[in-house]
Amino acid sequence: MRFRIALLLLLLSLCGGAQAAEPPRLVVQIVVSSMRADDLDRYMPNFGEGGFRRLTDEGVRYTQSRYDCQQTTTPVSLATLSTGAMPSTHGVVGTVWNDYVDNSTVRLLEDKTVRCLDYHHGEGGGWSPCNLVAPTLTETLLDYRPESRTATVALDPVSAVVLNGRGGNVFWMDSVGCQWATSSCYAPALPEWVRKRNREKFALNYRMERWTTLLPQERYLNDRYADILSPDDIRKLRKTDKQRADRFQAIPSLIRMRGDYDALRYTPAGNTAVLEFAKAALAQFNMGRDDRTDLLNICLDASRTIMETYGPESVEAEDMYYRLDRDLAEFLRFLFAQVPAERVLVVLTSDHGTSPSCDLGRQEAGRFNVRQFEVIVNGFLSARYGQGDWVLRYAGNSLYLNHNTVYEKGLDLAEIQNEAAIFAMQFRGVSHALSATAMRTSYFGSGYARRMQNGFYPRRSGDVAVNLMPGWIEQRDGIRSASGSMYGYDTRVPLVFAGNGLAPARIARDVEMTSLAPTLARLLGIGEPAAAEGTVLEEIVRP
Repeated sequence: MRFRIALLLLLLSLCGGAQAAEPPRLVVQIVVSSMRADDLDRYMPNFGEGGFRRLTDEGVRYTQSRYDCQQTTTPVSLATLSTGAMPSTHGVVGTVWNDYVDNSTVRLLEDKTVRCLDYHHGEGGGWSPCNLVAPTLTETLLDYRPESRTATVALDPVSAVVLNGRGGNVFWMDSVGCQWATSSCYAPALPEWVRKRNREKFALNYRMERWTTLLPQERYLNDRYADILSPDDIRKLRKTDKQRADRFQAIPSLIRMRGDYDALRYTPAGNTAVLEFAKAALAQFNMGRDDRTDLLNICLDASRTIMETYGPESVEAEDMYYRLDRDLAEFLRFLFAQVPAERVLVVLTSDHGTSPSCDLGRQEAGRFNVRQFEVIVNGFLSARYGQGDWVLRYAGNSLYLNHNTVYEKGLDLAEIQNEAAIFAMQFRGVSHALSATAMRTSYFGSGYARRMQNGFYPRRSGDVAVNLMPGWIEQRDGIRSASGSMYGYDTRVPLVFAGNGLAPARIARDVEMTSLAPTLARLLGIGEPAAAEGTVLEEIVRP
């Protein structure tokens, strides 16, 4: 008998991720923006028991999950997560692109037919999913089960709208009034419980008057700091570990707080505010309380801003993770107190990683001057084909050419694109350049060209796709680190499934992030999002 029991336990551990007979009544997706796959292991020794460690120890963790495309920026990757499709299918190539018909600028969320509720921005802020092409998991769930309750919460409206899609309850933070807002395309008015929190300025309770380290200095792995370690901190550390203290670099502050929103966005307080609001949404919408299948999406945008501003090697980034670990533990305690763990599936992942800091071990060599690139390419085309406004803009790793100028001069667009791509390769920092014509007319089955083609959407992408060299980022004021490349530090992200009766497992095979949406759809017993291309993860969903 003992042998049979031991054999059964061994088989369960080998199978890994065997799920309970009943599908979850609540799925919670937590997206930690700019989190690299190896961040979990790097900082695990300083995590507590109830946050990241609880999910990784009790759940199914995929250690080789990645995005198989070049476009690893937040809106593009969130669209991949929510639709299960590559950018070449879901059509989100960035927050802005050019309309080739009239050369007008198109913004991803801009919609003049709607208004943002309780939004105080002077420019109006009419945002909706009007330019999203492929249906998301949220939309698909509501199509199959209109009675299901869904909610999506983020600081950034782009994150909230793209991760959600159409329908359901969607909330983001007003960047001026620092209040929670939504769009008239989702609801005629904000729920009263949200209005009450806004009136009481509830989100401002999480502001940090001064960001100081959570743990004793000697427990930190990173050596670089920007704001949170004062000269007094360094002097104290020097008394106990002079060699380590000398390695700290006094980096001038890269940010200037302009208000309450910045005080949330550039500190761990932003993640705290989002998770606290998500707890309120969970309770107010009675999610997971009955036999209906509900979905809660959470995107933690502050982690991205912190990574961009301070760099992934900074004490600030490390401290952000430790504070987020505590916030996550509190959120999970609340979640499982509201809904039994066997009825909840928690998914932890990220939209992308982030590059090494551009000022780490180099002399400002890793910054690509976009404006200079536009001017020089325009000058080259003018010298070659005659004076004209040849270049419209550079956006989303793409160079947009003026098609009207090309046609007015009676020239061949494909030739101009190819010439511009060849010329772009001469720029310092450019690793690859492909013309739109090449990506339309050829199939690239492997290598860098496949990843660039996976990120190419003909109606919206530019005429020349550009990939920078490893470690290089676009030059922007106050930015040390960024995403958007095809390299491992951007494409490899964590992927953990916990709860709903899943047995602990660690899976080392390659997994594309297009698999998440179809896996959750199968688990919920609904059809996959219409454009989904990924393969269902067999460790999570078994026949």
